[in-house]
Amino acid sequence: MKRPMRFAALVAQPGLALCLCAPLRAAELKPIVPPGAQIVGPYTPGLQVGNLVYVSGQGAGDSKGEFAPTVAGQLRQSLNNVKSVVEAAGLTMEHVVYAQLYATDAAAYDVLPSVWGEFFKEGGPALSRLGVTALPVQTPLEINAVAVTDLTTKRVIRLSATGDTKEPPDAVIAGDRLFFSSCFGLDSEGKIPADSALQTQLALAHMEAVLKAAGIGPDHVVFVNPYLTDALDARQMNREYARHFKFGDTPARATIHVTHLPHGAGVAFTGVAAMDLASRRSVRPKNMQPSPTASPCVFVADTLYCSAKSGFIPGPNLGVYAESVENQVRQTMRNLLDGLEEAGMSFADVVAANVYLDDMKDFARMNRIYASYLKTPFPARTTIQQRPSVERKQNEREQWPDLEEISLVAVKSKNQ
Repeated sequence: MKRPMRFAALVAQPGLALCLCAPLRAAELKPIVPPGAQIVGPYTPGLQVGNLVYVSGQGAGDSKGEFAPTVAGQLRQSLNNVKSVVEAAGLTMEHVVYAQLYATDAAAYDVLPSVWGEFFKEGGPALSRLGVTALPVQTPLEINAVAVTDLTTKRVIRLSATGDTKEPPDAVIAGDRLFFSSCFGLDSEGKIPADSALQTQLALAHMEAVLKAAGIGPDHVVFVNPYLTDALDARQMNREYARHFKFGDTPARATIHVTHLPHGAGVAFTGVAAMDLASRRSVRPKNMQPSPTASPCVFVADTLYCSAKSGFIPGPNLGVYAESVENQVRQTMRNLLDGLEEAGMSFADVVAANVYLDDMKDFARMNRIYASYLKTPFPARTTIQQRPSVERKQNEREQWPDLEEISLVAVKSKNQ
């Protein structure tokens, strides 16, 4: 395979890493750039801020940008790429507390356990797994991660004391927050019910059982990813979901429609919760109405988790009116900035992002606009095309379909 070109704004060289570290922000941000990192966009492989390291999505390419012929080899290379970032931060894989696997081939779910055990002897971090349509540079899978710098703040949560400790745990506590693995709607026989409402109820019950095991409840949750396949009715999911959270003070959320999920599930919930409810605070810009399903942004201590935003114009005629991906990204960044500014922050405080594209062919076009709003060191980032592209045409209200969505994590500067 042709070797990926490095993004011109950030070349992976040790000298550059030192240069980037010079203007550290008051939040003590430290870029992590391992030798030989394949950087294909405006992102930094890893960013350490406070006691956490955010690791960008790591594809399955080796140092030459080539992929192993087997799924096991691809998983092994992706995890080795994660490991290189973690070790460049002076940590080990034991420090990883949360990971997300994005795979174009559902076979990765079955192969993962054996490869996972090579890197994580005690089950490793909380884990989310989901199927996507495409990833940058045609990598067949990608893994991102969050690591904690102090292992004394890490605690594993398992619902069953007799469960397999080689499997990923139900959740991991890292200091002031909890990261929980994908919660599925399995019935008493371990099967996924066909009924959308029942499956959602069971998945939410699973999530609440994990939270309870950690000594907290749904009101502590700050961010949720509902992952949905076309087999599940999204409207029914939202109705059930809204019953579990306080209106207007729900978690921030990025609802992602994906191609497949483990167990043949139609929905899975994963996310982050605050261990101390007093550290949790939702943020809503004045131009956004309260929602029964998502707060625009939610704080846990000094960290702000912002819901995925698209290129919609807020207000009475809410909708996406831009035809091009470039102009949709511009409006998306404006919408994200509303939440940041309401929290007394700016794009300079962003440490991690997820970008969801309708078509991976728009990767370079999206990157050009995205990069214009940010400065080096760029946030850690994961970019995916989660499902097949939509037909690009206006509806009867002259609105265009979403061509991209972006969610953010930001850390409040100590100067603020």
